[in-house]
Amino acid sequence: MPTDQPLDICVNTQTPLLLFPQAESPDSVPVRPPDSQLLSQLEEGVDYRFSPGGVTRMVYPLLRRLHRDKLLGEAHWVSLNPYAPREVRLEDLTLHNVALPPERLAAYGNVKETIWGTVHGLRQEDGSGNLFWSDDFSEYAYYNRLTAELIHSLDAKYDFDLFYIHDFQQLAIGEMLGTLKPKLFRWHIPFAASDIPESWRPAMTGYLNRYDTVVVSTDRYLAQLKEFGYTGRAVKLYPYLDETEYSVPPPDEVRATVQRFGVEPEDRVALVVARMDPQKAQDRAVRALARLARRHPSLKLLLVGDGSFSSAKTGLGLSKSARWRDALAGLARQLHVEGRVLFSGHVTQRELDACYERCDFTLLPSVREGFGLVVVESWLHRKPTIVSKYAGVAELVQHRQNGLLVDPENTRALADRMEALLTDPEGLGRKLAERALETMRLCTMEAASRAEALLLEEAVSG
Repeated sequence: MPTDQPLDICVNTQTPLLLFPQAESPDSVPVRPPDSQLLSQLEEGVDYRFSPGGVTRMVYPLLRRLHRDKLLGEAHWVSLNPYAPREVRLEDLTLHNVALPPERLAAYGNVKETIWGTVHGLRQEDGSGNLFWSDDFSEYAYYNRLTAELIHSLDAKYDFDLFYIHDFQQLAIGEMLGTLKPKLFRWHIPFAASDIPESWRPAMTGYLNRYDTVVVSTDRYLAQLKEFGYTGRAVKLYPYLDETEYSVPPPDEVRATVQRFGVEPEDRVALVVARMDPQKAQDRAVRALARLARRHPSLKLLLVGDGSFSSAKTGLGLSKSARWRDALAGLARQLHVEGRVLFSGHVTQRELDACYERCDFTLLPSVREGFGLVVVESWLHRKPTIVSKYAGVAELVQHRQNGLLVDPENTRALADRMEALLTDPEGLGRKLAERALETMRLCTMEAASRAEALLLEEAVSG
């Protein structure tokens, strides 16, 4: 990509980069935010906060890196953000926010959750009809149409070189844009052809084939995508993180941070970092803890995370995260470990770093996971990790070499893996963490920015 010809790009995600508190008037009527806002005039933590989730944590650092390297010119990001200003200007990026009326958000959310749950193996088609011909799907299509129209209007003004669309919520955008300019689509969640109902396949393959390039996270998903019927250019790129965003807080700060969550100096800590969602399977970790409770009386399970954009009050307002947290708390009481299962809720990056530094090891017990960047975070903090064999990142894990693999449905096996790290025969945990550092380099911004830059160059050059 010639450095003297930077690309103008439009990125599209469902989850926005920034969340804004929902302002209300004295009579509890939501106050419409201003049309345009400069981020430099706002205070983080008061006026806005960064969204949780892997997609935004990948896309924003990537755009900054490519802009720093003079590979990007105009960069615009369109997302769903009902309570945000219509436009927010950052130093080298402009955010554009789509608003759906509350009465339409619910139906859109139903479709999104149906696709999410089905692809993650948490629900099956009930045979009552084709989702893509349902009344609720009309609201999903309406949201995609609103988004496509906004992208069209921006393209008329900025004449983008390409469009980079992210994740299944935006699947129909490629069809609706109707442009000959390059359209890239990144599928972030698991992809298994066998999990997708037959009645969905014609619509989904049609939508996917409107993109010139589709990017997935693992070799397995790549093979499945081709089997499913995608005929364009398919690419595997590992998800990644920006290691410069992570730090090692001093011991006093680490101790004070985790003590607020209930961790005492003498405790051993198993850490799960994930939003509150049944797909993340924190309940398997709770059950494994109960198996170890008597043998390891100082062991505590720290569950870090809150809801996603879908469950945030400033997002789609779905209540699944609160319900799941209540279910986990009830399970802990039932198994008599309620004082040893700790919930941190949403944490800042600095607090997250402290949790990683304090833990003995981490767990990713998900029943299905598109990738699992928390494993890479764990490796970055030099912590051993236990990884669900159903996670995409399991492709990078060699059992007892750079991590421990487990079937999360087998809580006895999960407890055994935890026991091995607690007793630490022959320094197992240290060896796993040391060997994982080399693997981690496959998922850093340094590696990703080169791969993504090449991907964009090839898309534009044809």
